[in-house]
Amino acid sequence: VRTWSPARAERVNASRRACLVARFGFIYAQERLDAETLLRAFICDMETVQRIIYIAAVESFRAAKMAFWKVKISVKETLALDHMGPEPLEVAALDYIARHKDLYDVCQSIQEVVCSMNVNPKIPYPPEVDFFLIRTLIRELCCLAFSMQTVIPPLDIALGVDGELFNRTMYYRSCDSDFTAPFVAYHVWPPVMENGAVIVKGEVVTKK
Repeated sequence: VRTWSPARAERVNASRRACLVARFGFIYAQERLDAETLLRAFICDMETVQRIIYIAAVESFRAAKMAFWKVKISVKETLALDHMGPEPLEVAALDYIARHKDLYDVCQSIQEVVCSMNVNPKIPYPPEVDFFLIRTLIRELCCLAFSMQTVIPPLDIALGVDGELFNRTMYYRSCDSDFTAPFVAYHVWPPVMENGAVIVKGEVVTKK
Protein backbone atom coordinates (compact mmCIF):
# COMPACT_ATOMS: atom_id res chain seq x y z
CA VAL A 1 0.00 0.00 0.00
CA ARG A 2 1.46 3.33 -1.01
CA THR A 3 1.53 6.18 1.42
CA TRP A 4 1.58 9.80 0.31
CA SER A 5 2.03 13.04 2.13
CA PRO A 6 2.07 16.60 0.78
CA ALA A 7 5.30 17.32 2.68
CA ARG A 8 7.16 14.40 1.11
CA ALA A 9 5.77 15.23 -2.33
CA GLU A 10 7.00 18.80 -1.91
CA ARG A 11 10.49 17.60 -0.99
CA VAL A 12 10.64 15.31 -4.02
CA ASN A 13 9.43 18.12 -6.25
CA ALA A 14 12.02 20.54 -4.86
CA SER A 15 14.81 18.01 -5.34
CA ARG A 16 13.73 17.27 -8.90
CA ARG A 17 13.51 21.00 -9.64
CA ALA A 18 17.02 21.65 -8.31
CA CYS A 19 18.48 18.86 -10.45
CA LEU A 20 16.76 20.22 -13.56
CA VAL A 21 18.01 23.76 -12.97
CA ALA A 22 21.54 22.43 -12.44
CA ARG A 23 21.28 20.41 -15.65
CA PHE A 24 20.22 23.51 -17.58
CA GLY A 25 23.36 25.25 -16.36
CA PHE A 26 25.55 22.31 -17.35
CA ILE A 27 24.08 22.25 -20.87
CA TYR A 28 24.84 25.95 -21.17
CA ALA A 29 28.42 25.43 -20.03
CA GLN A 30 29.18 22.21 -21.91
CA GLU A 31 26.86 20.99 -24.68
CA ARG A 32 26.21 24.52 -25.94
CA LEU A 33 29.92 25.17 -26.37
CA ASP A 34 30.44 21.75 -27.97
CA ALA A 35 27.70 22.57 -30.49
CA GLU A 36 29.28 25.97 -31.07
CA THR A 37 32.61 24.32 -31.88
CA LEU A 38 30.96 21.90 -34.33
CA LEU A 39 29.14 24.68 -36.14
CA ARG A 40 32.21 26.94 -36.32
CA ALA A 41 33.89 24.32 -38.47
CA PHE A 42 31.34 25.11 -41.19
CA ILE A 43 30.13 28.64 -40.38
CA CYS A 44 32.60 31.50 -39.89
CA ASP A 45 30.14 34.07 -38.60
CA MET A 46 29.82 33.78 -34.82
CA GLU A 47 26.50 35.62 -34.75
CA THR A 48 24.95 33.06 -37.10
CA VAL A 49 26.28 30.21 -34.96
CA GLN A 50 24.84 31.70 -31.78
CA ARG A 51 21.51 32.40 -33.43
CA ILE A 52 21.32 28.78 -34.61
CA ILE A 53 21.99 27.47 -31.10
CA TYR A 54 19.40 29.79 -29.56
CA ILE A 55 16.79 28.73 -32.12
CA ALA A 56 17.67 25.08 -31.40
CA ALA A 57 16.97 25.72 -27.71
CA VAL A 58 13.63 27.41 -28.39
CA GLU A 59 12.49 24.72 -30.83
CA SER A 60 13.61 21.94 -28.48
CA PHE A 61 11.43 23.30 -25.68
CA ARG A 62 8.50 23.75 -28.05
CA ALA A 63 8.73 20.18 -29.36
CA ALA A 64 9.27 18.66 -25.91
CA LYS A 65 6.34 20.51 -24.35
CA MET A 66 4.03 19.37 -27.13
CA ALA A 67 5.21 15.78 -26.68
CA PHE A 68 4.73 16.04 -22.91
CA TRP A 69 1.17 17.29 -23.34
CA LYS A 70 0.32 14.23 -25.43
CA VAL A 71 2.03 11.81 -23.03
CA LYS A 72 0.30 13.34 -20.00
CA ILE A 73 -3.14 12.97 -21.57
CA SER A 74 -2.45 9.30 -22.28
CA VAL A 75 -1.04 8.63 -18.79
CA LYS A 76 -3.93 10.37 -17.02
CA GLU A 77 -6.46 8.38 -19.05
CA THR A 78 -4.71 5.14 -18.10
CA LEU A 79 -4.26 5.98 -14.41
CA ALA A 80 -7.84 7.24 -14.10
CA LEU A 81 -9.17 3.72 -14.73
CA ASP A 82 -8.14 2.54 -11.27
CA HIS A 83 -6.78 5.59 -9.49
CA MET A 84 -7.72 5.51 -5.81
CA GLY A 85 -5.32 8.14 -4.48
CA PRO A 86 -4.10 9.14 -2.06
CA GLU A 87 -2.42 11.78 -4.26
CA PRO A 88 -4.43 13.76 -6.83
CA LEU A 89 -4.56 12.24 -10.32
CA GLU A 90 -2.56 15.15 -11.78
CA VAL A 91 0.26 14.64 -9.26
CA ALA A 92 0.22 10.87 -9.81
CA ALA A 93 0.50 11.38 -13.57
CA LEU A 94 3.43 13.78 -13.25
CA ASP A 95 5.22 11.43 -10.86
CA TYR A 96 4.62 8.47 -13.17
CA ILE A 97 5.99 10.33 -16.18
CA ALA A 98 9.02 11.51 -14.21
CA ARG A 99 9.82 7.91 -13.25
CA HIS A 100 9.19 6.46 -16.72
CA LYS A 101 11.31 8.56 -19.05
CA ASP A 102 11.03 5.92 -21.78
CA LEU A 103 7.51 7.21 -22.46
CA TYR A 104 9.12 10.10 -24.33
CA ASP A 105 10.09 9.52 -27.96
CA VAL A 106 12.93 12.02 -28.02
CA CYS A 107 14.03 10.95 -31.50
CA GLN A 108 10.77 12.20 -32.93
CA SER A 109 11.24 15.54 -31.18
CA ILE A 110 14.78 15.85 -32.57
CA GLN A 111 13.38 15.31 -36.06
CA GLU A 112 10.72 17.98 -35.46
CA VAL A 113 13.30 20.44 -34.17
CA VAL A 114 15.58 19.98 -37.18
CA CYS A 115 12.64 20.35 -39.58
CA SER A 116 11.56 23.56 -37.83
CA MET A 117 15.08 24.94 -37.97
CA ASN A 118 15.33 24.20 -41.68
CA VAL A 119 12.44 26.59 -42.38
CA ASN A 120 13.19 29.22 -39.73
CA PRO A 121 13.46 32.63 -41.46
CA LYS A 122 16.22 33.77 -39.08
CA ILE A 123 18.56 31.08 -40.40
CA PRO A 124 20.07 31.53 -43.91
CA TYR A 125 18.47 29.21 -46.45
CA PRO A 126 19.61 26.83 -47.70
CA PRO A 127 21.32 25.94 -44.43
CA GLU A 128 25.10 25.86 -44.53
CA VAL A 129 25.16 22.70 -42.44
CA ASP A 130 22.93 19.74 -41.57
CA PHE A 131 21.46 20.59 -38.16
CA PHE A 132 21.61 16.93 -37.16
CA LEU A 133 25.25 17.84 -36.53
CA ILE A 134 24.16 19.35 -33.18
CA ARG A 135 21.69 16.57 -32.32
CA THR A 136 23.44 15.93 -28.98
CA LEU A 137 22.58 19.44 -27.84
CA ILE A 138 19.04 19.13 -29.19
CA ARG A 139 18.55 15.76 -27.48
CA GLU A 140 19.75 17.09 -24.12
CA LEU A 141 17.53 20.16 -24.38
CA CYS A 142 14.48 18.11 -25.39
CA CYS A 143 14.94 15.65 -22.52
CA LEU A 144 15.46 18.49 -20.07
CA ALA A 145 12.46 20.46 -21.32
CA PHE A 146 10.29 17.34 -21.11
CA SER A 147 11.37 16.66 -17.52
CA MET A 148 10.83 20.31 -16.59
CA GLN A 149 7.12 19.78 -17.20
CA THR A 150 6.95 17.17 -14.42
CA VAL A 151 7.61 19.64 -11.60
CA ILE A 152 4.96 21.84 -9.96
CA PRO A 153 4.88 24.54 -11.20
CA PRO A 154 6.51 23.54 -14.50
CA LEU A 155 9.69 25.27 -15.64
CA ASP A 156 9.92 26.94 -19.03
CA ILE A 157 12.05 29.38 -21.01
CA ALA A 158 11.22 32.94 -21.99
CA LEU A 159 11.06 33.71 -25.70
CA GLY A 160 13.09 36.72 -26.75
CA VAL A 161 12.49 39.19 -29.57
CA ASP A 162 15.32 40.86 -31.47
CA GLY A 163 15.34 44.58 -30.77
CA GLU A 164 13.68 44.31 -27.36
CA LEU A 165 14.83 46.55 -24.53
CA PHE A 166 17.60 44.90 -22.52
CA ASN A 167 16.26 43.58 -19.22
CA ARG A 168 19.00 42.99 -16.65
CA THR A 169 16.70 40.87 -14.50
CA MET A 170 16.32 38.37 -17.37
CA TYR A 171 19.66 38.46 -19.19
CA TYR A 172 23.39 38.83 -18.93
CA ARG A 173 25.18 40.72 -21.69
CA SER A 174 27.59 38.64 -23.76
CA CYS A 175 31.23 39.73 -23.51
CA ASP A 176 31.21 41.04 -27.10
CA SER A 177 28.22 43.31 -26.43
CA ASP A 178 28.15 47.08 -26.50
CA PHE A 179 27.49 47.62 -22.79
CA THR A 180 26.04 51.07 -23.43
CA ALA A 181 23.47 49.80 -25.95
CA PRO A 182 19.92 49.61 -24.57
CA PHE A 183 18.55 47.12 -27.10
CA VAL A 184 19.06 43.40 -27.74
CA ALA A 185 20.63 42.66 -31.11
CA TYR A 186 20.13 38.90 -30.77
CA HIS A 187 19.77 36.18 -28.13
CA VAL A 188 22.46 33.68 -27.20
CA TRP A 189 20.69 31.61 -24.54
CA PRO A 190 17.18 31.73 -23.01
CA PRO A 191 16.35 32.37 -19.34
CA VAL A 192 14.48 29.81 -17.23
CA MET A 193 11.13 30.93 -15.86
CA GLU A 194 8.92 29.68 -13.04
CA ASN A 195 5.45 31.18 -12.63
CA GLY A 196 6.56 34.22 -14.60
CA ALA A 197 9.67 34.80 -12.48
CA VAL A 198 13.25 34.44 -13.74
CA ILE A 199 15.20 31.77 -11.87
CA VAL A 200 18.14 31.46 -14.30
CA LYS A 201 19.22 34.39 -16.46
CA GLY A 202 19.75 34.03 -20.18
CA GLU A 203 22.38 35.67 -22.37
CA VAL A 204 22.07 38.29 -25.11
CA VAL A 205 24.21 40.50 -27.31
CA THR A 206 23.40 44.21 -27.19
CA LYS A 207 24.42 46.59 -29.95
CA LYS A 208 23.51 50.11 -31.01
